[in-house]
Amino acid sequence: MLWVDEYRPTKLEDLSYHSDITDRLQALAQNPDSMPHLFFYGPSGAGKKTRINCLLEALYGPGARKLKLDQRTFTTPTNKTVQINMVTSSYHIEISPGDAGLNDRFVVQDIIKEIASNQNISAMNSTRKTALFKTVVLVEVDRLSRQAQAALRRTMEKYAKTCRLILCCDSMSKVMEPVRSRCLGIRVPAPTHIEISNVLIKTARRTEHTLPEDVASNIARSCDRNLRRAILMLEAMSTQGLTKDQPVPVTDWELYIRQIAIDITKEQSPQRLAATREKMYELLVNCIPPTIVLKTLVRELLRNLDDTLKPSVVEWAAFYEHRIAMGSKEIFHLEAFVAKYMALYKKYLNDLFDDF
Repeated sequence: MLWVDEYRPTKLEDLSYHSDITDRLQALAQNPDSMPHLFFYGPSGAGKKTRINCLLEALYGPGARKLKLDQRTFTTPTNKTVQINMVTSSYHIEISPGDAGLNDRFVVQDIIKEIASNQNISAMNSTRKTALFKTVVLVEVDRLSRQAQAALRRTMEKYAKTCRLILCCDSMSKVMEPVRSRCLGIRVPAPTHIEISNVLIKTARRTEHTLPEDVASNIARSCDRNLRRAILMLEAMSTQGLTKDQPVPVTDWELYIRQIAIDITKEQSPQRLAATREKMYELLVNCIPPTIVLKTLVRELLRNLDDTLKPSVVEWAAFYEHRIAMGSKEIFHLEAFVAKYMALYKKYLNDLFDDF
């Protein structure tokens, strides 16, 4: 088991940072009957899922950690079957309805209706005080279509007495206002470099490794404030021994994108654009999310770019990130951004030489 899973906190009192959020969750767990629907949002690796799991443990006890992986089949009104993987316990269910694609609306409605119509027998028979409702955890809710979000809003109102929803996503701006307004929003900010360093040192100590503070600080600065990524880096570095002057490894896909940034800055031509398209497609085939590809490419481009060009590049990056979210062919929009960057940079060079 990876360290990031093995040493993940399971109780609210074990959480290392964001004590104000922990206090709010403990207060909710002490009065489950008055707990509203919850909406956790914040950057990747900040600890949203960990806090959700700790809250479930506080609501239902150790039984919430007895998980199993199920695969369910849903039938749409057009008799099309949709298969969805989900994680379940006796008290809750966790799904990513965005995996259903255009049929996500039917999945959301059927799951919540099924959970809400069944009483929480395990909680009623429990010897400890637990929440009597069941919980549905919807992850990556920002991937839901507008139709699915509208259906979610109606379903939330209908089954509010027998079921609680916990929504989780990175960006709340992609979730419609009627859904957000029916939930208690809990923003989980990214941990600071010092907080990440402290967690890394604590994790290394639990694995009987000695982590120098300088190395912990280097990992914290290199992980983009993503704690999950920082712990994965630590585990990878521990295989070679944790020494004071040990460099932080860079993933292959990041080096690949860094080379793409160098190539398109060095040459702007149709041939280079075609070659870049193939490299982008290779990244997507290897399951690197298109938004991560775009953000990493922009970050690499901005390293050595003139200040006069940076606002335009960032503006067009935001434009094509929105296109990626709205469209279905990510490679088209990634290639379009590269072409736009080439045009901007070529014009910048031409204007620069025309002045001489």
